[in-house]
Amino acid sequence: MSHPLHNTQIAPPELLTVRDWLRYAMSRFGHAGLAHGQGFLDPFDEAVYLICHTLALPSERLEAFLGAALTADECRSLSWVIEQRTEQRVPSAYITGEAWLGDFDFRVDRRVLIPRSFIAELLRDDELQPAPWLAEADAVGSVLDLCTGSGCLGIVAAHVYLNAQVDAADISADALEVAAMNVADYGLEMRIELLQGNLFAAVAGRRYDRILCNPPYVDALAMSELPDEFRHEPGLALAAGDDGMDFVRRILREAPDHLETGGWLLVEVGERREIVEALWPDVELTWPLTSAGDGVVFAVSEPTLVAARAAGQL
Repeated sequence: MSHPLHNTQIAPPELLTVRDWLRYAMSRFGHAGLAHGQGFLDPFDEAVYLICHTLALPSERLEAFLGAALTADECRSLSWVIEQRTEQRVPSAYITGEAWLGDFDFRVDRRVLIPRSFIAELLRDDELQPAPWLAEADAVGSVLDLCTGSGCLGIVAAHVYLNAQVDAADISADALEVAAMNVADYGLEMRIELLQGNLFAAVAGRRYDRILCNPPYVDALAMSELPDEFRHEPGLALAAGDDGMDFVRRILREAPDHLETGGWLLVEVGERREIVEALWPDVELTWPLTSAGDGVVFAVSEPTLVAARAAGQL
């Protein structure tokens, strides 16, 4: 992707101020019918983010700059960014090279899924919703971030479980290159080990107090109907067979061999609670509340998984 100032796109001459460009971006987004959901649910928030990032302005103080006039170079940069988002349907995170997950900022490019896992929300202590996987967090000695991608959940986990060694595993060598940059950015090279392999094959013989996983879970029909924005992401991180459960099946079967006694497994399944409960009706799964509801992530304890496998329920 070329630098915006090398692009020949001519900025509309009528657009002079930050306010003008914010209005213009919103109009272009509306006419283009963009798909959101890759870190942004609201087109206004996305437009503010792209403009502030491009101009190096603080988004929380944007109002103070709305009337500021822009240079010709700044206008050309904004024009290029808006063209990338509307005409090429490039997700904002790939345009800027960064994505936020809660308070954490990560480098991203097309080698990795854009961080947006709801598991990160469940690693924040909530007095109204006590979480057993957060109990005695200082006593947790080992964590696995399975299907780590950019390394985002492993890095968040390292900040939650302060005494834990974290393994971050992925099948994609390209993704692990991005994860390595993020791990280095947070100075966690001594606490996070990156491992390549197909699911638990990457961690053969190892056990963990906590396993976190945001696996591929998009079914075949949904893959065929993906909006253009999502087609920029690696298909390897999305596609999961006819019903979207190919990887979840393997994770549930194999997780008991990799959990310490009393450990917990958290798996994101993307609003597929009904499918999961239909496939494993006799397994006691907990569905904690997230900002997207209580049907996107399930948690299950090691004793429950061991008993379910012994009973042939997995």
